[in-house]
Amino acid sequence: MADKKGRIIDSAIEVFSEKGIDKTKVSDIVKRAGIAQGTFYLYFSSKLAVMPSIAEVMVEKILEEVKQHIDQKASFSEQLKQVINIVFKITKDYRDIFALIYAGLASTEYLQEWEAIYAPYYEWMSVFLEDARNEGVIRQSIHPDQTAVLLIGLIESAAEQAYLYSHGDQDAASLKKQELLHFVEHALGLAK
Repeated sequence: MADKKGRIIDSAIEVFSEKGIDKTKVSDIVKRAGIAQGTFYLYFSSKLAVMPSIAEVMVEKILEEVKQHIDQKASFSEQLKQVINIVFKITKDYRDIFALIYAGLASTEYLQEWEAIYAPYYEWMSVFLEDARNEGVIRQSIHPDQTAVLLIGLIESAAEQAYLYSHGDQDAASLKKQELLHFVEHALGLAK
């Protein structure tokens, strides 16, 4: 069963990317997925109901990349830089999918699901910050849970500015990443 749901999500990503949200029909998605239309409705009530699942796939991808590519032996500052680089790279590589997610979620009642989708990512960042606070690397007054939400939002917003809302100029993106890192280090009171 989960395999069919995954095929629907993958198919929806492809068809939405090709046709756009408005022109896509459920019949286009199921045809691409190779399933019956009734099967689609076992998992989703409408084409827009797929958007939270697409968002969930992308959040899982970010978290998986972060967990796999963070050098545990590196300094907190270097690890923070690695997180920023990963988010920027994924945003650049999947620019069309992120644009699709934001367009789809903004036009549906599913926007409230965003926090639940992000919960594992927030949790990882909270632990990352709490460990740094406990080691005396960042200021003691941070609230890890709230700061995690703010930090993820800030990093993603900067990546989106670099790749979704502009032409993706690499020099501008590099400068944005550098400024973002300095800003975050300062806000966290990173002990130098």
